[in-house]
Amino acid sequence: MAIGGDAGRVVSDGAGDDNIILNPEFDEGLNNWAGSGCKIELHDSLDDGKVLPVNGKYFVAATGRTDTWNGIQQDVTSRLRRKLLYEVAATVHLSGANVPASPCDVRATLAVQTADGRQQYISVAKSQASDKEWVQLQGKFLLNSTAAKAAIYIEGPPSGVDLLLDSLMVKHAQKTTPAPAPDFENLVYGENIIQNSNLDDGLNGWFGLGSCALSVHDGSPRVLPPLAQESLSLDDEPLNGKHIHVTNRAQTWMGPAQIITDKLTLYATYQVSAWVRVGRLQAGGAPQNINVAVAVDSQWLNCGQVLARDERWYEVGGSFRVESKPASRVMLYVQGPDAGVDLMVAGLQMFPVDRKARVRHLRKLTEKVRKRDVVVKVTTTSGSCAGAAVKVADGVEVSVRQVSNSFPLGACIMRTNMDNEDYVDFFTKHFNWAAFGNELKWYWTEPQKGQLNYADADDLLKLCSDHGMCVRGHCIFWEVDNTVQQWVKTLSTDDLSSAVKSRISGLLTRYKGKFRHYDVNNEMLHGSFYQDKLGKDIRATMFKTASEFDPDALLFVNDYNVESMCDIRATPEAYIEHIVGLREQGAPVGGVGLQGHVSNPVGPVVRSVLDRLAVLGLPLWFTELDVSSANEHVRADDLEVMLREAYAHPAVEGVVLWGFWELFMSRDYAHLVDAEGELNEAGRRLLQLKREWLTRAHGHADDNGEFKFRGHHGAYHVDVVTPTGKISQDFTVDKDDSPLVLNITI
Repeated sequence: MAIGGDAGRVVSDGAGDDNIILNPEFDEGLNNWAGSGCKIELHDSLDDGKVLPVNGKYFVAATGRTDTWNGIQQDVTSRLRRKLLYEVAATVHLSGANVPASPCDVRATLAVQTADGRQQYISVAKSQASDKEWVQLQGKFLLNSTAAKAAIYIEGPPSGVDLLLDSLMVKHAQKTTPAPAPDFENLVYGENIIQNSNLDDGLNGWFGLGSCALSVHDGSPRVLPPLAQESLSLDDEPLNGKHIHVTNRAQTWMGPAQIITDKLTLYATYQVSAWVRVGRLQAGGAPQNINVAVAVDSQWLNCGQVLARDERWYEVGGSFRVESKPASRVMLYVQGPDAGVDLMVAGLQMFPVDRKARVRHLRKLTEKVRKRDVVVKVTTTSGSCAGAAVKVADGVEVSVRQVSNSFPLGACIMRTNMDNEDYVDFFTKHFNWAAFGNELKWYWTEPQKGQLNYADADDLLKLCSDHGMCVRGHCIFWEVDNTVQQWVKTLSTDDLSSAVKSRISGLLTRYKGKFRHYDVNNEMLHGSFYQDKLGKDIRATMFKTASEFDPDALLFVNDYNVESMCDIRATPEAYIEHIVGLREQGAPVGGVGLQGHVSNPVGPVVRSVLDRLAVLGLPLWFTELDVSSANEHVRADDLEVMLREAYAHPAVEGVVLWGFWELFMSRDYAHLVDAEGELNEAGRRLLQLKREWLTRAHGHADDNGEFKFRGHHGAYHVDVVTPTGKISQDFTVDKDDSPLVLNITI
């Protein structure tokens, strides 16, 4: 086996199409490769010839592994360039006597030491591997900072398992041409695609899943569900009162179904709405979950859920979208209640949503909610006409330009992003609020007991302060069990209680007055770690204690799925009950956070949730908004739906996006800016909306010396030009029902 050097070879600088990995298929033995905490060996076969190379003549085995991070590595410091998107492909296999029966994780990781000495570990790719066959890891990464040292390594399996690497490729990722906007020219908006929805033709088009029995009966509501009415702009559209009654249900998934494969348009957003009911419940019986679902091949799409607590008719609503052509079929079905419980379904509607029509409606609402009448009154200051109005005949021209909109629009940022000046430039230009992705969470600031790390949060806070940005504190605690540090989980009840108090006092004393909001205990609808350990009063105690240490901060609840009506744990009613309960215990809850990790949003559904939560009289915020679609035009539409619904609702007082830059989002296909700084359609749509929500006005003063306009709330600049000169003034349009009168004297 050859052990050659690099003489005479052209080495990639990382910017072209070449692989920056040296000796990628081990043609030169182990040259340029090393073990990471273990030994590495070169092989041309293993297991009596059962394991052979795939790409070249050799592969490498990492042996003697005593931890998951042990593996195979190569230093790439001199060949890696910052702010470039790299794609990675590695072919891996497991071997040895200790390989688990089930496939386990294998990861590609980039370890970086920055010029200022910080250590970063960037997750690049992950896949499940076994000892049965070679599998490929694929991923991408971007380096924000200048690297003093960088190495890529393959790791992941349990200790004692040998890890094999056949080849590794790391090269500058080529830009792909975005898919065009979907063609909806022949789509009929508002048309119900469900066959025989009214059951005028008996059960034609319907069938039962499993052994259940379907029959048609009278006695259901004779009007469309409210959400469908709003989307279809129909008032009291009559139904015939018929419904499907499902009996003999032996499993929760049994219910009425219909094949809709040929009726769908790819990328169109479909709203789902129906009346549902359960049969007789036993006294004290558990509430029943009813779910409208769509099965696309083997994938389950949640189109809405409702919890039936009694035998009334309930509205269930939601939405879905299919983005790739099904391999076999698409099936609608209704399911959920316990086996043996009868299920009834009426007036099922499934129709494509006309988002453009909704935009027209929201613009009218925005005009009322986010604007104020302004009167620029121009008068004289000297001579016999002092204080008199200046008339049109006097040649007074008024030009008004809005400088900024005061509606809070923020974004999530992480410490690693600060090293990329292009990221920081976009962030500071287009947002006025911020939240930190991880850097304020307890598992970040105190990963081990007593080892406090506030450096990253301090750096981010300084960046925001330097640019006049307000910041949300996310979060003091996180109630979900798998987000809690191991050392916290091992504490006794008394020690945990003390640690909770210390966390609040330490964090809020250090940052008193620096964070405008705090998410006190994240996702209480979905987790109960602290409540289980410390009792039901601990949640209210957290709020009360936080308020004592920073009384000026607004204290929020924060949770997910509430806005989508697809999660029975997080219905608007459950959230209201939760908040009311906290306040009854004396918790100073000051705001309601809706995370907003949404898919295929439908305006009336979102609006309905906001209306319900508004009865609390508290400010509503979308705190972690992101949308996801492989088609960036559809993603842009989704983002526009959410931003317009938020901006047009009087109870919503702010929106924070959960990131915007590719590779630094919690969801795939959610970014607005690609890794190398180029706007996609979703990013362009954001900026388009920001421009739309800035007011400009130009004209002449009337006979009373007045120039009137209606403008968005925010900061303005006005120029008043007269035959004798120009006067300029800055002013602010705050939220108020009465007109703002701006007096300008010339």
